[in-house]
Formats: sequence, structure tokens, C-alpha cells
Amino acid sequence: MQAFRLPEFYQPYPARLNPHVERSRAHSMAWSRRMGLLDVPKPGGGVVWDEAALAAMDYALMCAFTHPDCAGPTLDLITDWYVWVFFFDDHFLDYFKYTRDIQGAKAYLDHLELFMSADGQEPPEPTNPAETALKDLWERTVPSMSAGWRRRFITSTHNLMVESMWELNNIERGRIANPIEYMQMRRRVGGAPWSANLVEFAVGAEVPDDLAETRPMRVLADTFADAVHLRNDLFSYQREVREEGENANAVLVIERFLDCPTQQAAEIVNELLTSRLQQFENTALTEVPGLVVERAVAPHEQLAIAAYVKGLQDWQAGGHEWHMRSSRYMNDGALGGPSGLGASSLPSRLGLRRRFRQQSHTPFQPVGHLPVPDLYMPYQFRTSPHLGEARRYAPGWARRMGMFDPVPGLATGAVWDERRFIGFDFPHCAAMIHADAGPEQLKLSSDWLAWGTYGDDYFPVVFGTSRNLAGAKLCVERLAAFMPLDAGPTPPALNPIERGLADLWRRTAGPMAEPARAQFHAAVERMTSSWLWELANQAQHRVPDPIDYVEMRRRTFGSDMTFSLARLANWELIPAELEHTRVLRELETAAQDYACFTNDLFSYQKEIEFEGEWHNLVLVVENFLAVDRYRARDLVAGLMAARMRQFEDLVAHDLPALFDEFALDEPARAALLRHAGKLKDWMSGILEWHRRCARYTEAELRRTHPRPRLPLTPTGLGTSAARLTVGRT
Repeated sequence: MQAFRLPEFYQPYPARLNPHVERSRAHSMAWSRRMGLLDVPKPGGGVVWDEAALAAMDYALMCAFTHPDCAGPTLDLITDWYVWVFFFDDHFLDYFKYTRDIQGAKAYLDHLELFMSADGQEPPEPTNPAETALKDLWERTVPSMSAGWRRRFITSTHNLMVESMWELNNIERGRIANPIEYMQMRRRVGGAPWSANLVEFAVGAEVPDDLAETRPMRVLADTFADAVHLRNDLFSYQREVREEGENANAVLVIERFLDCPTQQAAEIVNELLTSRLQQFENTALTEVPGLVVERAVAPHEQLAIAAYVKGLQDWQAGGHEWHMRSSRYMNDGALGGPSGLGASSLPSRLGLRRRFRQQSHTPFQPVGHLPVPDLYMPYQFRTSPHLGEARRYAPGWARRMGMFDPVPGLATGAVWDERRFIGFDFPHCAAMIHADAGPEQLKLSSDWLAWGTYGDDYFPVVFGTSRNLAGAKLCVERLAAFMPLDAGPTPPALNPIERGLADLWRRTAGPMAEPARAQFHAAVERMTSSWLWELANQAQHRVPDPIDYVEMRRRTFGSDMTFSLARLANWELIPAELEHTRVLRELETAAQDYACFTNDLFSYQKEIEFEGEWHNLVLVVENFLAVDRYRARDLVAGLMAARMRQFEDLVAHDLPALFDEFALDEPARAALLRHAGKLKDWMSGILEWHRRCARYTEAELRRTHPRPRLPLTPTGLGTSAARLTVGRT
């Protein structure tokens, strides 16, 4: 009996079948036999696969659906890759997940990775069928691809193999991930980024290497991956959760987090799948063309990007069709738009409902004060003894930078006045998040907080109300000149943002070594470019997709920049390979999310009622789940508690294991423990500052935020509501 009824799926693209499917069926069976993938014995008896099992799963059909236009030999190779990755998944399940053999799994994965050899390197002799097959595939694939593609493909393959340990550890401990952790880790362990790399190979068009890490191209790959994984989780819940005892499945994660029935959890996962597909479409249609123009991308590279986007669309359509047919999955009674070969891709009711809800929010609604619930915080804040000195200093610096001066064209005059600035009390925040800082360091930290917050307030009132995206982009582009990598002179500043950044860069980056300076430069740019993302959503009258919001919120809040500065202070003591480990990545993003969501809870009335904002997690949850703000508030608080408990778990269990895995010396261990301690101070200090700060009180909001001049009604794209001049001072 099925665990739930499959929901109605959003299917915007038609499925098509590659005409070479029969040759690839015959080829993949023969290749699997030759590589030794068939009749591999299980530890407890039986075999991982036999010919009948492989034929029933029909990976050649999957690849023919997901790569409908490639030539026969290319389809053969693509199919072999998928046969290998599914064999790896099932073999790993039988040998290591069921047996809970963590040490054996690590040794197996470490040796398997040696078969993705660099040019001039000879791989070792294979010791099992997975290694034999990977060696063969690598030698047949990489000669035709660029060095940049190989690097990306190695990273994706490494992630889907090595991050399997995360799944195994969770099974061993009976631990189910929280929703944010799950989406981040599923993207790495699930293999869809790897599939996106193979799309480049199949369509014969690589993403230009200098564009691969830009936001538009990264979002295309991430939304593709998330949609593939969420769809797979819906179809595979019965097998993975009910039959195999797996606990890495989005339906199960939502079921546990929301304490809701399985059917409801499946519907929510499908809503998220739809949202990710529509985020893909929005990025392809609004952000990619802008990137092409901005970078003056050559015509042949534009064609390559277009072929890649089309290849990802084909994969989504074909992947769904294969899930509907494969014996591997639960697919009785599946609903959706027109299905089958050549079926027209009419929008589903779900797709239309989701898009309408996302773009029908009414700004400036009188929501009133939103009481903040008790928030789980296990750490006690500390305060620097230099707070008084920093408080006396801070207004003078802001005044010298021009933050209290009138802004040309702004109806309300200045963005801030001095009374408002003093009420913000940035020195108090700095004194808690950097409790051990000396007097000058504390002043510098306070100034960075003031500068980042001023910029965050400046951009919506100067550029957002007039939809002047071109002016905002020019402003952001100019900021790079005030962060010279050689620590040299800067041009004359035209506004307080430029003046403040020039001063802060000189005081912060001047003493840094050049590589550290480059890293910090990139972190500041990530924050300032995120302000443009907010303005673009406002111009489109669009509440952000939940996953896109969470990931970009870390940038708009400035936490990405703050963490970069904290890491660079001790990073010479820590081996470089640790920077990209799961433990440190999750430790930092869990802390970031806790702090960002704290701000969203306290600033809800300020942003929704007084500023007409679209970027607040309470609003995003309201919009996505169609719940009231009180239920959304409680869910945000629940996410904060889940991320905090994950942080505690990482510090207690995963960090010591990381020390042993990399055989770290005492200075490196101490540096990582100090880093974790700073994150504790950072989270507890930010929470305490929000509790004390005047910025979010209703009395201060009514003093500093005049009402919109005209009544607002629900509006869509092309309306004039977003062009109203609304002060935020």
C-alpha cells in the first residue's frame, strides 16, 4: 500500500525520447557485465543487481528521456555513467549503510576517488567493480572536456560519493536533518549537480568557465538540482523510508519538522519543487540575459548557455517521465499535466496558483506589532569593557562619513538622523559579537555594522522606490574602486557609502596579506551585489522563493562578510582543505541562519508595514505555505531552534571527529574551537542587541517612517505602486 497519493506535478516542458534508446539498452547491459557490476554478492546473501533487475530499472530509457537530442555513442556513455552512479548508491547501501560500517565506508570512498585522475597521473589498479567502471568512464569522458569542466565534475562526483558519509552517520545515530540542512546536503549527496555537468557533455556545449560561479549560472544549477532531488524524494519515499530504513528524504524531513501527516508533507514538498522550477524559469529569463549583456559574452558562448539551459529543461521533463515508468519507484496514480511523448506542456493549476500567490502580495499592509516568541538560545552573551568608548566615538564617525547628510532627490532628506543612529546602538552589538576586541578593533567592528546597515537602508529608498536598477548597479560597480587590492589610493567619494567603504577598507584590509585581502574583497562584493537582488525582486513584485531567500539572506544580512573577516584572523593555523568540509560549512551556515532569522522576526512590522519590503522570512513562509503571520512566526522560530540544535550537535560530535580525521595539531584545534566560540558570541550578541535596540520599536517606526502618500491595492508587474516615494528615515 502506497504511503501517500502522489500530488499533481508542475510540468512546464514536454518529454521527448532519444531515438537511440535501444542501442543504449544493449550497450549498457554488455558494459555492466564487462565491468563486473552484475551479480555482485551482498554481505547478507543475494546480489546487488542481476540482469533482470538492471533491465527493469531501465537506465537507458531514463537517459534517452533526459538527453533526447544527443548522438548514439554519446547516449551510450551517458547511460554508462548513470548505471555506475546507481550501482554505487545501491552497493554502498548494502555494504555500508545496512551494516553501519563507517570506517569501511570511508576507506572505500577514499580509494574510489583516486580513479578521477589528473592529467599525467596513473590511477591504481581497481579492486572492485565500482572502481573498474569509474576508471573506464573517466578515460572515455575527460579527454574531450576543458580543464574547468573537469574541475567542476570532479567536485560534483566527490560530493556525491564523500557526502554519503553524512547519510550513513545520520542513519547510525537515528538523526533526521532539519529542512535547511537537508536541502543543502541533498544538493551535494544527491548527484543532480553531477547530472548538470553531464548535460554540458551531452549537448556539446560547456558553460564558460568564467561564468560558472556567477549567481545566474549557479542558481540555474542549484534549482535544477533541487527540483530533481525533490521529485525523486516524492517517488522514492516508499522504497527509501518504508522499505530500506533511509532517513534522508524531503517528505520525511517535512513530516517530522512540521509534525504533519505524510500526505500533507508530500504536498508541501511538491509546492517546493514547483517553486524551484519557477525560480529556474525566472533566472533563465531575467538574470541570464542580463549576465550575457553585462559580460559581453561572445555569440558562440551565448549559444552554449542556451543549449545548456535547454538541456536542463529536457532533463527535468525526461526525469519525470522516467520516474512515472521505472520499477524502482512508487508511481501508481501519479497526477500531473499532460504526460507522455510530445505531450503539450500546459501549466498546471499548482503552477498557476504558486505564481499568482508569489506575485500578489500587497506591500505596506498594517500588520501591527508581531510579538517575538521565546527563542532557544543556549549561550550567554558577553560584553566588551570598551563599550562606553565605542559609543562616544561612533556618532562622530558616521557624521564624518556623511550618513546624516541630506540625499539629493530623497523627499525625506537624509536616510538617517543622529538621534536615530544613536538609538541603533551599533557599538552595543559590536561589543557583544566581538567581546574580546580591543578598543580600536571594537570601533572598527561598530563602523562596519553602521556602514552595512546604512547601505541596506540607502538602496531601497534611493533606488528601489523609483525602480532605478541601472543606477543601483552603477553604484555597486563603483564600490570596487574603494577596495583596491593593492591597498592603493581611491577615487573621490560621491556618497556616504563610498566614503565609509574607503575608510573601512584602509583600516581593515591594509594590514592583511594579499590573498586574505582578495578573499575579503570578494565577501564585501557578495554583500553589496545582494542589494541588487532585493531590488530586482521588488521591481518584479515578487516574494522570493524560500530556498533562494535563505541562501541570499546570508549575504544581505552581511553575515557572509562578517564570517570572512573572522576566519581570516586565524586561518593561517588551519589547513586549507578544511574550509570546504561539511562540518565547517554547516557550522557557519547554521549560525548565519539563526542570526538572520532573528532579524526577520524583530523587523517584521518595520519591513512589512512601514517599508513595503518583500524580503523577510516570516513573509516568505506566509506566502509559501498560505498561513497567517503568527503561524509563520512560529515556524521561523522552529527553524531557528533546529539550526541551533544542529550547531550544538556539530560542536559536540562532528568537530572532534574532524580533528581526528585530519589529525590536526593543537594550534589548529584551538583555532577551530575559538572560531566556534566566536560564532556562539555572534549569535547570542545579535539576539540580545535586537531585544534592546530602538530600531524595531513601534514608537521609533512611527517617528521616522511617514506613511505612503497614496493608498495601495494588490498590484502586478507594470503597475506604479512600487514607484511611490516612501521614506525610511
